[in-house]
Amino acid sequence: MTYNFLLDDGGTPLTIKKISRRVMNAARYYTVPLGALVFFCIIMTIASPNFLKIDNLLNILRQVSINGMLALAMTFVILTGGIDLSVGALLAFTGTLAAGIISKNNFPVPLAIFIALSAGTMVGAINGIIISTSKIAPFIVTLATMNVIRGLAYIYTGGLPIRVVMPSFNRIGQGYIGPIPNPVIYFLILYVILDFMLKRTSFGRHVYSIGDSPDASWFAGINVNRTKFFVYTLTGFVTAIAGIVLSSRMYSGQPTAGQGYELDAVAACVLGGASMSGGTGRLTGTLYGALVIGVLNNGLNILNINSFWQLVAKGLVILLALYLDDWKKRSME
Repeated sequence: MTYNFLLDDGGTPLTIKKISRRVMNAARYYTVPLGALVFFCIIMTIASPNFLKIDNLLNILRQVSINGMLALAMTFVILTGGIDLSVGALLAFTGTLAAGIISKNNFPVPLAIFIALSAGTMVGAINGIIISTSKIAPFIVTLATMNVIRGLAYIYTGGLPIRVVMPSFNRIGQGYIGPIPNPVIYFLILYVILDFMLKRTSFGRHVYSIGDSPDASWFAGINVNRTKFFVYTLTGFVTAIAGIVLSSRMYSGQPTAGQGYELDAVAACVLGGASMSGGTGRLTGTLYGALVIGVLNNGLNILNINSFWQLVAKGLVILLALYLDDWKKRSME
């Protein structure tokens, strides 16, 4: 039996057998992030009656939105077999840049946002140019740019926060659409756009292909260098959005913001099923992974766990995610 109103990515009808196979594949793919999410939610609910309060759940979503934006962009990078360690520093730099332009130079908010987005995109493009035109590992390139960008954020601010009291700017990260915080709306919009790009465009197919085999992709006529360039440029642009939203939410540009965010983003991707070797991963899984990290962070704060132990807990979760990634690769060999 065939239902012609259901088509696969290539436009051919989906049979009941194909649909069942896709459902089973999705169930296997999302078992780890969904299982971890349910597990942590149950533990936190038992440990604290405040966890399931509406205000706290909205707060989790608000916090997840920032890491989620970085994780969505990081998924593209990881799919190509790369990594971007500069996203946390770039988040701080673009946030302080937008705040400083408004507070110090009295520029209008739209112009400040445009300049900050342009700066983030340019940094991403620089990463992309170096990585795509050299044999230097992305880990090394982005580690270097991480230090450069973090240093520029400290130089620009003098090491001090830049406070912004412009209502039109503060509404970006503090406002609501109905009961939903604005950052959550931005995150969901980005998710829909990037998921469409990854699933429905030739660019997305090229990203997957490069992660599977750069050499085979080159022989297939895919411009590997150009695709990598656009991936890192896209990451810089999305990171700048997150930086602007975060600085607006905090009423200030903080040069120390974003420390460790790159690891949270990588953890969300790997927990969501992305393989660090490239070629495997979905943005839906990254979404679940970001929720796991958000619930864990929120729960540890509610329970008043010492911040030092919070670092230990998050490190163990990241280690577990990497171990699961390695186990999954070995089981497929």
